[in-house]
Amino acid sequence: MKFNVLALSVAAALFGASVVGAAQAGTIKVGATPVPHAEILEHVKPALAQKGVELEVVEFNDYVQPNLAVDDGELDANFFQHRPYLDVFVKDHGVNLVNVCGVHIEPMGIYSSKVKSLEELKDGDSVGIPNDPTNGGRALLLLAKAGLIKVPDINDVTVTVLDITENPKNLQFRELEAAQLPRALPDVTVAVINTNYAMPAGLNPLEDALYIEDKDSPYVNILVSTPEKAENADIKALVEVLGSEDTAKFIRDTYKGAIVPVGGAK
Repeated sequence: MKFNVLALSVAAALFGASVVGAAQAGTIKVGATPVPHAEILEHVKPALAQKGVELEVVEFNDYVQPNLAVDDGELDANFFQHRPYLDVFVKDHGVNLVNVCGVHIEPMGIYSSKVKSLEELKDGDSVGIPNDPTNGGRALLLLAKAGLIKVPDINDVTVTVLDITENPKNLQFRELEAAQLPRALPDVTVAVINTNYAMPAGLNPLEDALYIEDKDSPYVNILVSTPEKAENADIKALVEVLGSEDTAKFIRDTYKGAIVPVGGAK
């Protein structure tokens, strides 16, 4: 009898351990900028719930706190940035963050409330660009591709205004917080704006941008986490639904080509 009781106790313990080990579903907290990142995450909530995972979306309006929050363990992951920005952030801040998966591409565009084409730009006109290193460099490369300036290396995302080699129109650069650029349009001639800040301001990249990155842009927006949490079953479930055809269709239908999905049917 003692043996049987012991055996049952061991069996129960092993069964309990196996149940705990299999209990992969839970709740994950993901930080995101409002449009389109938080909207995409809200869309995948039902599909993720079907896998037994509850998703809590925490909205941010800057490009710094979401990374610090993941590194500190306050968030399980974030979704707002591209790989070049992450690489620079990791180097500058010493955080341990990794690219989990690519989701979509947001073309950066040049906008204006004062001119209707880049050809209308005059000597000394002002240009607003993001003041964070990676997006600032990206903006300058777009201006170079548009033929407004020249830089030493058209592929160097870390280029700054100090690196400009030719500026035939003597454009004056104003470096501002990325989120402030849409509101700064009345104060500058043109501004180079990230799509996730342009769209909430009522700017349609395909209709309103004077010049825009093409669909082959390397700046894929990614889901980011720590190396340990990237291996978590719940995060992997999120990766699966973000890469689904349903999510790709939502992105295509909702953003009308202004945002291009990486996953789903090509």
